[in-house]
Amino acid sequence: MGLVANHRSKEGLPVSSAVASSSSSVVLPPKKKWSNLMPLFVALVVVAEIAFLGRLDMAKNTAMVDTWADLFYWSREVVSRGDDLGVDRLGGGDRNSAESESCEEWLEREDAVTYSRDFMKQPILVIGAEQEWKSCSVGCQFGYNSGNKPDAAFGSSQQAGTASVLRSMESSQYYSENNIAMARRRGYSVVMTTSLSSDVPVGYFSWAEYDIMGPVQPKTEGALAAAFISNCGARNFRLQALEALEKADIKIDSYGGCHRNRDGRAVDKVEALKRYKFSLAFENSNEEDYVTEKFFQSLVAGSVPVVVGAPNIQDFAPAPGSLLHIKELQDAESVAKTMKRLAEDPEAYNQSLRWKYEGPSDSFKALVDMAAVHSSCRLCIHLATTIREKEEKSPGFKNRPCKCTRGLETVYHIYVRERGRFEMESIYLRSNNLTLDALKSAVLKKFTSLNHVPVWKPERPESIRGGNELKIYRIYPVGLTQRQALYSFSFKGDVDFRSHLESNPCAKFEVIFV
Repeated sequence: MGLVANHRSKEGLPVSSAVASSSSSVVLPPKKKWSNLMPLFVALVVVAEIAFLGRLDMAKNTAMVDTWADLFYWSREVVSRGDDLGVDRLGGGDRNSAESESCEEWLEREDAVTYSRDFMKQPILVIGAEQEWKSCSVGCQFGYNSGNKPDAAFGSSQQAGTASVLRSMESSQYYSENNIAMARRRGYSVVMTTSLSSDVPVGYFSWAEYDIMGPVQPKTEGALAAAFISNCGARNFRLQALEALEKADIKIDSYGGCHRNRDGRAVDKVEALKRYKFSLAFENSNEEDYVTEKFFQSLVAGSVPVVVGAPNIQDFAPAPGSLLHIKELQDAESVAKTMKRLAEDPEAYNQSLRWKYEGPSDSFKALVDMAAVHSSCRLCIHLATTIREKEEKSPGFKNRPCKCTRGLETVYHIYVRERGRFEMESIYLRSNNLTLDALKSAVLKKFTSLNHVPVWKPERPESIRGGNELKIYRIYPVGLTQRQALYSFSFKGDVDFRSHLESNPCAKFEVIFV
């Protein structure tokens, strides 16, 4: 048993000199002969202690043994970086002060980063559009003329270092460049369309624009359904579906240019729909996520929407059974039968509108809440996040530990932010409870301690804002699309989650509160 000397790195953490000395090619001079007796002397002292403790209360004198042993041996603290990171029992000359610093405190200090760009002082600059929002969680500036080099610009063929942004709310079946793959081929680095798979979705839904929780009014019209269709050259089967419903004896009042039988001039569409049991929300194309005001105005009016359009329209439903979907033209007959049955059964019909009184599903709230942050602000958050990720991958970026090990336990440092916000909050998880439930619990505890107010709180109708208690809908890695985050992504259990943390030091997540 020999003495192990401790040296300290510039970060103030002890590093054993044993490794350094073993790899050195320098030949040390022979030690003095008396030093060879040191192991024997230590052994004799230990034997004497054992004999002494045999006559004493063991529990009382354990501390005494530690104290004596410390005269000859200091436990070493190991700090390693990169793939094998950790902190073992603290020792050396700073033992008391080091042990007083928890892994969480050490990680908070060691992982701290000062990025090269402060976005509040140097906002994200986007040219080619007016500024249309009130506030944003990251510095964000829009305009047309600026002396500074922009971070992004609307339109293609931008100068090097400036992201090209495509923004459109039209269907890609009419405008091919709105297809994400096509947009990438044409040089757009940021795509903003109705697709939830785009970089920054720009949907038609919004709490602020639509009074979705507005009251239901009596259905006073003789016709079962109303339609407002003006483009008679749509590339789907919506006109054929209307004709098929009429053939099945569904009476329809048509206010638009197609199959018109009611004067639609100077008619408030939503007010008119309120008087009908059903509304024909027929889109001009059947494209995933292409769900326009036709559908959302039906929800506002309290008229059950009958949909021709997005094949995934159920993702947009405020509750199960709240809409009817004509997926294919041959479905029109069975949908007509359902319309008749509901119309003749007030209790069954009211079940379709029950969400108006009890509130929509969490999935619907999570979808519409996204629009509580203006798409232009979300564009700036996307750009700022990309800039920081690029800096973090650069060769000169600080090498952060991201986890800390003491004994058999490891503490992992991860970062979480609410969707729609930019800055991250620190969360710590321990290896003895590295589970998805522990992640949710830690996130709730952290954001509750901050008295966090969800970003959607001011936007939602008061009847569905809820109290001050936070409720998690999804937690997912930063960088996923909203389609992945809301509908397709999930960790395959705790093992998959642990693997993600090991593969992504200082992992970043977003949380959706509902």
